[in-house]
Amino acid sequence: MTTPSSTLRWGILATGGIAHAFASDLRTAGLDLQAVGSRRPEAADRFAQRFEIPRAHGSYEQLAADPDIDIVYIATPHPMHAEDALLCLEHGKHVLVEKPFAVTAREAAMVRDAAAGRGLLAMEAMWTRYLPHMRRIRELVGTGVLGQVRTLFADHTQRLSSEPAHRINALELGGGALLDLGIYPVSFAWDILGAPTAISAQARLGSTGADTEVATIFTHAGGAVSTTISSSRGVGPNTAHIVGTEARIDIDPVWYKATSFRVVAPGDGVVEEYTSQIDGRGMQFQALAAQEIVAAGARDSDILPIDESVAILGTLDEIRAQIGVRYPADDPA
Repeated sequence: MTTPSSTLRWGILATGGIAHAFASDLRTAGLDLQAVGSRRPEAADRFAQRFEIPRAHGSYEQLAADPDIDIVYIATPHPMHAEDALLCLEHGKHVLVEKPFAVTAREAAMVRDAAAGRGLLAMEAMWTRYLPHMRRIRELVGTGVLGQVRTLFADHTQRLSSEPAHRINALELGGGALLDLGIYPVSFAWDILGAPTAISAQARLGSTGADTEVATIFTHAGGAVSTTISSSRGVGPNTAHIVGTEARIDIDPVWYKATSFRVVAPGDGVVEEYTSQIDGRGMQFQALAAQEIVAAGARDSDILPIDESVAILGTLDEIRAQIGVRYPADDPA
């Protein structure tokens, strides 16, 4: 199904806000966006007109069956990610699945296994990991310029709707600050420090039972400690810091978007300053990475391997168990 060149023919499944942002960045990068699918034909038509997309499909099934696309970006609400990814995989399409990759680790493993069984790429659209400033941060940590990394701090705090029916508050839509916002700093902690060896979480729950604030403390291999804060009811600094024995990295707001950072050494001041200069929001970098993976004949990302996406959802499962948040997708108690 994949074209011989490194350019894949993209389809987008769903037409919400995140789909608009992704389509815009695909166009910015000059990638080949060929089709869109929605459960409402009129929504697909409007989206196709907005982004000059050749084909608009009035169902997800029609999009998945389109013989002229190679890869589908899954942009539906959290609880539909696994089902929609499986639909596309069954039709031979690679998938880039909006974060969180699924609602539970069990669902994520189903998608991973289905992709492996068909020789297809299934990749989580944790776009932050693919941004240029994050690539440089990983390089710096790898060189040892920070010394031994001891601590990591990150917050993702926004003031979103308090309406019970809004997706951020609706358990049936995977609502809550953790899956929508907290996954960013949790994934960041995994990226820099690896899997947590111990997890502790506290939260405040709203009237619907969804979490509105979540704080986590992780211990990692070697004794490093990370802390994260996520909130849907108030805007914090949205900064992140990696602290080592020889230097630290201070990432400016908003740390999970294309931004600037500084490497600061005690007594020496700023030893490196980085400023991002990109076109668009930056979602195109994950799409370009997906194309490179497929063109190379590989079926997994070295920046965010699929097994890690599954394991991160296992961490989120454990956090939810500690704070008392359950979704319809969870196994029966």
